[in-house]
Formats: sequence, structure tokens, C-alpha cells
Amino acid sequence: MKEIVSKLEGEEYELNELEYTLKPLGYDIGGGWEYDHGSFDYKLDDDEGYMYLRVPFKAIKGELERPGCIVEIQSPYLLHHVYQIGLDDNVTAGNTSATLNQFSEPQDADGSIDEKWVEAGEKLVRELEDQLLA
Repeated sequence: MKEIVSKLEGEEYELNELEYTLKPLGYDIGGGWEYDHGSFDYKLDDDEGYMYLRVPFKAIKGELERPGCIVEIQSPYLLHHVYQIGLDDNVTAGNTSATLNQFSEPQDADGSIDEKWVEAGEKLVRELEDQLLA
């Protein structure tokens, strides 16, 4: 993970309006939402795992699934997941377990981040600042 300093940190937006602005720019709603926090992800690369610019936010008024929810942007960061090639060493047996654990563990859940991705992430954050702070 590589944090990117941004003027967006601490800014507040209505979540639906933020989503309408970010989706056309290539951002998707990241997985792992809770009632009080989530993120927008911009996929930079998927050749050697997945490289994302993640823009996290937390609800400060209302819940994420409710209309009118206000969110506060947190510090954007780059995230690199490198997945295993081949069989997973941590596979468990049993039908119930197989249903729940069908995907391999990441080889490196926080892979190294090449300088070219840091530069690309910083550029995307500046463009996002220009769009949202204008």
C-alpha cells in the first residue's frame, strides 16, 4: 500500500453525487462496503495481480445504502494484490469449506509498487482534485 497525499482528504460529499461524478471517470465502487465506510477503485493494471488507486470514504451523516448519505473522503492510496499461480497451499477439505474457500489466497496481499504506478496514481489524484474541488 502506498498512500497519496491529497487535498480531497476531509472533503464532504453526498454519496450519490460523488458516484455520478466518479463512475464516468473510470472509478468503480470497491468491494467490502460496510454501513459506515467504503471506497471507489480505479484499476490501473491487472498483468501481475491487480493494481488499484483506492479512494476510501466514511459516512458522516446517514448510512451508505440510504439516500442523502454524506461521506468524508479519506486519504487515497495505491493497492497491489499479487495472486498465486497454481494450487493454493491453504486449501481445506469438505463441501462446506470448499464452497466458502474456493479462491486462492493472495501470494502477496500488499505487493510492491513500481514508481510508474506511483506517478500514475498521483496524476489520477490530481485530476480527481481538479474535478471535485473546482
